[in-house]
Amino acid sequence: MILREFLYVDTDKVRAMLAQLEGGVAEEERETSTQEKRSTVGPRSFAQHLQVTGSERYTQKSLGDALFPMLEDALESEGVLKDISEEAADPLQWSSGTIKTIAPPGSLIRITAMGSLFDTRYAASVFSAFASVALGLQGMGVGLSTNAGQAAPGKGKGRGGQQGPKPPRSGQAQTDRQLEDLIPDFKGVGGIDGDSLRSIIRMSRGIFAPGLHINLSPVDSGDVLIGSRLQEGRQYLDTEADILFARYGTEPQEWTLVGSVGSYGPEDTTVPDFDFFGSNGAVNRVRFADNINGLMKNLGGMGFIDLPQYPGFSLIPFAVYRAIPRFSNLVAVRE
Repeated sequence: MILREFLYVDTDKVRAMLAQLEGGVAEEERETSTQEKRSTVGPRSFAQHLQVTGSERYTQKSLGDALFPMLEDALESEGVLKDISEEAADPLQWSSGTIKTIAPPGSLIRITAMGSLFDTRYAASVFSAFASVALGLQGMGVGLSTNAGQAAPGKGKGRGGQQGPKPPRSGQAQTDRQLEDLIPDFKGVGGIDGDSLRSIIRMSRGIFAPGLHINLSPVDSGDVLIGSRLQEGRQYLDTEADILFARYGTEPQEWTLVGSVGSYGPEDTTVPDFDFFGSNGAVNRVRFADNINGLMKNLGGMGFIDLPQYPGFSLIPFAVYRAIPRFSNLVAVRE
C-alpha cells in the first residue's frame, strides 16, 4: 500500500475519468431494514396486536483523496497508464527522441523525479518583503551599503526613502498594477536595488505565467524540464502560496506527477517569414495563424515565454504527490 501526501488533485478530471472506467463513482451508501410482528388472540376482529420496527443507516462517503488511488489502480489494470520514471532519467532517451515514442502527446503517464515549486507571485511578495526590511533598517539608521537610503536615479524620494507610485490626479484612472509594482525603490547589499528586483519579476512573469508551477528535472544535467502548471480552483493541499513554500521550500525534492502529456517543445524554432497574403492580396488566415504560432515557438525555444522547451514537455496534471516512506524501509537502508 502506498501512502500519498497530495499537493494537488484535479478532482473534476479524476471523477470524469473514473466514471468512464467504472460507470460511475459511488459516494453514498444507504441501508434500510424493516421488521413486522403480528399477534392475534380470540376472534379475528378482537384483540389484534401489530408491532412494526425498522431501522435505516445512511452513510455519505467523502472519498476525497481515495478517488485518485482508485483511478490510478484502474488505469494501471487497463494498461493505459505508463510509469516513465526510469526512461526519463536516461539522457539517451531524450537525445534520441525515444521518449516521445514511449510517451506521445495525449498518453497517460506517471513520473517520479526531482522537482521544485515556483510561483512568480510568491517571488514578488518575497522581494517586496525584503525591500521593506531594507527600508526599515535604513529608517533606523542602519546602512546596508554605502549608498543606503539614496533613491534610484530619476526617482522621487518619499518619507524613509520608500518610493511608490504617485496617486492619480483628480479624474485620472489608476493604472493596473503589476507584480513588480509591489517592490519599492531601495538600495541594498551587493548592488541589489528596487530596479534589479523589479526586472527579475518582469522576466519571471513572462517565462512562468503567474500561478503555481511544478518543474521536474529528471536528468542530472538539468537540461530537461517537464513543466506542469497547477490549475487554481482544484484541490490543493494548501491554497496559500506562502504556506506552500514555507512547508515545502524552494529546494528540489522527489515528486510524483500523474497526468496526460500535453505537448513537446518544438525542435524547429526558426523565425517564420510572415508571408501570410494570398495571391489575391487577401490575408490567408491559416498562414497568418501559423506565422504567429511560429514566432511563439521561437520565443518558447529561447525560454522567453511559458511554453515547453525542447526536449522537454508539458504535463496536464491529474495529481501531484509525495510518497510517504515506511520507517522499516528506512531502517533497512541505514543498516
